[in-house]
Amino acid sequence: MSYLLIGNISALIGHDCVEPLVNARVRIYLPELSAQVIRPASKGIFNDMVPLSAKEVLMKADRLLAEATLDSKGNFSVSWKEIHLFTEELELDLCLDQLPGKNGATKPRNFHLSRLVLHWKRNTMGYVGAYAYVIPADIWQQIYANAGAWVITGLVKNHESGPGLPDLSVEAYNAINGQVIGHGFTNEVGRYYLYFSRQHLSSGNLQPISSERVNMGPDVYFKIYQKGQLIWEEDEKMANMPERKDVGHCAQLNIICKPSRVRKASGQIGNWLTEIITLTGTRKKKSDTFRLLTHPSLL
Repeated sequence: MSYLLIGNISALIGHDCVEPLVNARVRIYLPELSAQVIRPASKGIFNDMVPLSAKEVLMKADRLLAEATLDSKGNFSVSWKEIHLFTEELELDLCLDQLPGKNGATKPRNFHLSRLVLHWKRNTMGYVGAYAYVIPADIWQQIYANAGAWVITGLVKNHESGPGLPDLSVEAYNAINGQVIGHGFTNEVGRYYLYFSRQHLSSGNLQPISSERVNMGPDVYFKIYQKGQLIWEEDEKMANMPERKDVGHCAQLNIICKPSRVRKASGQIGNWLTEIITLTGTRKKKSDTFRLLTHPSLL
């Protein structure tokens, strides 16, 4: 007989977005035998994460029962032989050597997740149990901040509402120096993830320091591409919007766009002037004159 534990560990960004903990490790420990162990009051399986020092991890190494690495969706599956009673209490810890976007400082980050008796179901092969944990948004934000890293996520949606737009490339720019700080792709529901760290923000220009910049983050604006073609470009002034300034380490920013050949989100007049300059430099045809007189910017 054996035990099989399946589960998922993810983190909450904002109020409704979940980020899988890709390549993190979950560790299962046998219970402590010492009767002198003083345990904190339990909140059930949804205890807040408690950081563990390297010494604390080392001291419990002899009790390690099994370990598994989380996949791209934060799922894990781990099994072990039946060497203890299914009614015994287990400890679950999380090892996060690297953040999901592989950005920020790389170092061991160990946390205690839960101490609990799992609800096992017996089948022909042994016992099967399940466990899921979602890291609260405030704790996840602090972990990113300590690593000097950022994640921005959100939906790319058409201005006429409707579902999110899939298979698009999203680029985020730092308005302070005009440099790209991150890029990603929208998935089947139009959600994107952008990852960057503090080293992506300098590029020769330091972030402004003031009491109002709590996160020391960038002021951001976006560009959208489809198959390498620019289809939407926000004006840099969009970075002055409150939710775009000094972006938090875990931020949710939706992008409302109108995919077309128009490059600027608020720059139609600039594009019209570009057409005027182009046409005045060459011999104009009657069709060109008609196109200018019927340009939407003039109606």
